[in-house]
Amino acid sequence: MEHETQPITQPFTVALLGNPNCGKSSVFNQLTGLRQKVGNFPGVTVDKKLGFIRLSNERAVQLIDFPGTYSFYPTSIDERIVVQSMANPADENYPDAAVYIADVTKLEKHLLLLTQLRDLGLPVILALNMADVAEKEGVEVDEYALARQLEVPVVKLSGRTGFGIESLKYELERLAGEQPYHAPPPFFEPSAKEKEVAEAVRAIVPEANLYQGLLVAHHYVWLPFLSNAQRKLIAGIVAAHGFEPLKSQVRETMQRYDKFTPMARRSMRNVRSASRPVTEKLDAILTHRVAGPVIFFFLMMLVFQAIFSWAVYPMDLIEQFFAISGEWARRVLPEGWFTDLLTDGVIAGLGGILVFIPQIAILFFLISLLEEVGYMARAAYLFDRLMQAFGLNGRSIVALISGGACAIPAIMSTRTIGNWKERLITILVTPLISCSARIPVYTVLIGFVVPSQIVAGFFNLQGLAFMGLYLLGIAAALLSALAFKLILKTHERSFLMLELPEYRPPVLRNVVLTVWEKVKAFIWEAGRIIMAISIVLWLLASYGPPADMQKARKEALALAQERRLDEAETANLLAARQIEASFAGHLGKVIEPAIRPLGFDWKIGIALITSFAAREVFVGTMATIYSIGSEDDEYSVRDKMAQERDPVTGRRIYGLATSLSLLIFYVFAMQCMSTLAVVKRETKSWKWPLIQFIYMSTLAYLGSLLAYQLLS
Repeated sequence: MEHETQPITQPFTVALLGNPNCGKSSVFNQLTGLRQKVGNFPGVTVDKKLGFIRLSNERAVQLIDFPGTYSFYPTSIDERIVVQSMANPADENYPDAAVYIADVTKLEKHLLLLTQLRDLGLPVILALNMADVAEKEGVEVDEYALARQLEVPVVKLSGRTGFGIESLKYELERLAGEQPYHAPPPFFEPSAKEKEVAEAVRAIVPEANLYQGLLVAHHYVWLPFLSNAQRKLIAGIVAAHGFEPLKSQVRETMQRYDKFTPMARRSMRNVRSASRPVTEKLDAILTHRVAGPVIFFFLMMLVFQAIFSWAVYPMDLIEQFFAISGEWARRVLPEGWFTDLLTDGVIAGLGGILVFIPQIAILFFLISLLEEVGYMARAAYLFDRLMQAFGLNGRSIVALISGGACAIPAIMSTRTIGNWKERLITILVTPLISCSARIPVYTVLIGFVVPSQIVAGFFNLQGLAFMGLYLLGIAAALLSALAFKLILKTHERSFLMLELPEYRPPVLRNVVLTVWEKVKAFIWEAGRIIMAISIVLWLLASYGPPADMQKARKEALALAQERRLDEAETANLLAARQIEASFAGHLGKVIEPAIRPLGFDWKIGIALITSFAAREVFVGTMATIYSIGSEDDEYSVRDKMAQERDPVTGRRIYGLATSLSLLIFYVFAMQCMSTLAVVKRETKSWKWPLIQFIYMSTLAYLGSLLAYQLLS
C-alpha cells in the first residue's frame, strides 16, 4: 500500500513503541530533551507523552510515547491503548510512521510486536536499544542482515549514553521526506476464514487494511471507536463465520515466531551468555520462597535504618538554618504584622517541612538503586502468590511499594493490572501504605515515644519503630484487600506476566535524576500547600473575636504578674492564651469533644483539619501554632511540642499514649485530597473514593481510640 506523507507544514507524527522495560522512555528523553508535554488518550485516563524534534532539514516531528506492550493482544488497560490507536487509521493518534524499540540483548523475545506493527502498512524503524550493554555482554547483531530480512531500517543505539541517536534522526528524516512509502509484503498470512472475516469487517470500518480488520474482529467488544451498531454487525460476522479469536491468536503468534526466530538467529554472532548463569544463581536465592522474603525484609529494614541514621546531620543543619533565618528576620525587620507573618507563618511553616528532605531523598535514592539493579521486578514475582491470596495481583506489589513514595503515581501504576476487581482492590488499599508525606509526622512523634538508642549493637530503636509503622500499614492494606476480595464479586482472574530483567550495575545518573525529580516534586507540591495553609493559619491563629482576644490578653498579663514571670515567659503565656482565643482556637475547640477520647486537644484538632489537604501539612501547622508569639526561636518545633503541657493536669501533651494514638491515626487516615481526586479519575466515579475515605477514617478513629484508652 502507498503511505502518503502530510504537507511539509504539518508535523510528521511518529509513534514510539516497544515491550515494557525495553528502554523506550530513555530513547524518548534522548530525542526530545525538554521538549515534552503530557496529554490524555481519548476516552481513557491513561496519559500520553508527546515530544517534539526539529530535524536538520527543519522538518518538525511529533513523537507519541505509547505505553509498553508485548503484542496487539493486550492484557492490561495500558496495552489496550496501543491497539485502539493502531487498529483505527481514523484515530487522532494514528501516526505517519513508527519507531520500534527493542532490547538487543533479548532480540528474539522482542520481535513479535514489530512484525505486527509492520503489517499495518506503516513505515517502521527498528531501533536496537542497549547497544552498550550488548557490547559488554558479547552480544553482536548484524543490523544490515537483520534489516534485509525484516525489510525495515535498523539502527543500533543506547538510550543511556545517547549513542546512535543521530543515526535514528537521520532515518526519521528519510521517512519524513516526500518519497512515497512502499510497504513490504505482509509478514503474517491469514487463513481463508480469517481473510473472509477481515474483509467483511473492512466493509464496516473502511479505513482499515486487512490486518487491522482482523484486529477489530478480535477486539470489537471493547474498542472505543466502534459504535454499538458496528459492534452488533461485527458480532454477526464473527458468529456467521465461526471465527474463534483465541485459536486465531495462537496460530498468528506461532506463525510469526516461526518466521522471525531464524531471522534473528542468523543475524546474531559470537553470543556469550556469561551473565545468564550469574543471573540464574542470584535468582535461585533472591526468589526462593523462604530466603527471598527474608532478604526482602532485611533490605527494607536497612532502608528504614538509613532514613534515620544518615539524615540526622543534614536535618540538624536545616533546622538551624531556619531558626537563624527567623531570628535574623525578626531582628532586622520592623515590628508589625508583616514581620510576624514572615517569621511565624512563612519561615516557620516552610522550615517545618523542608527539614525532612534528607529522609525523603534517602528513601527515594535507595528504592531507585533497587529498581536499577533489577531487584524490584523480582519482588513483584516473589510476592505474586501472596498477593493472589489477598485478592491482589503480582503487579500489585509494584503499586504497594511505590505507595511508599506517593500514593498518586502508585494508584496510576495499577493500569497494568488487567483484571477489574484486582485493580480496584489495589487502588482502594494502596493509600494505607505509609507514603513519604507521613515521614515528617512519624519522625516528630516517634521521638516522643521511642528513645534514640542502639540495640543489638547495630539497630537504631527509632528506626525499628519507624519500620513497625510501615509494617502496620502493610498489614492493614493486606487485611483490607482480603475483606474487599470477599465483598466484591467477579469471576475474572488475571495472571502475572513479567519479564525479569538482567542484573545490571545501577546508572548513578538515572538514580540521581529520579531522586531530584521526586524531591523537587515533593517540595513544589508540598511547599505550595504549606505556604498557603501557613498564611491562612497564621491569620486564623493571630486574630480572633476582639472581645475574646482582649479578655485572653488581660487574663494572661494578670497571671504573669501573679506568678512573677519574666519577659520571655510572659510572652509565651500571652501567645498561648491568645491562640486559644483566636479563630483557629475556636475551630479546634469545636471538634475537640470528638477527638478528646483519642487524647487530642484543640491544637492537634487544628492540625488534623489542615492536614486533610496533605498529611505533611501537620508538621507545618504545628510549627506555625507553636511559633506565633514565641520568642524561643532557638528551639525547633519538635522541642516546643515536647515541652507542651496540659494546663489542667500539668502532664506532657505528647506523652506515650497521645503520641502513639496520633501515630496510629496517621497510619490509617485518608488525609490527602489529591489522592482521592486521582482515585475518582481512575475509577470514573465518586463512589469508590467515598468508600475509601469512610473505611480509612473509621480505621483511623477506632485504632487511635483503642491505643489511647489502653495506654492512658
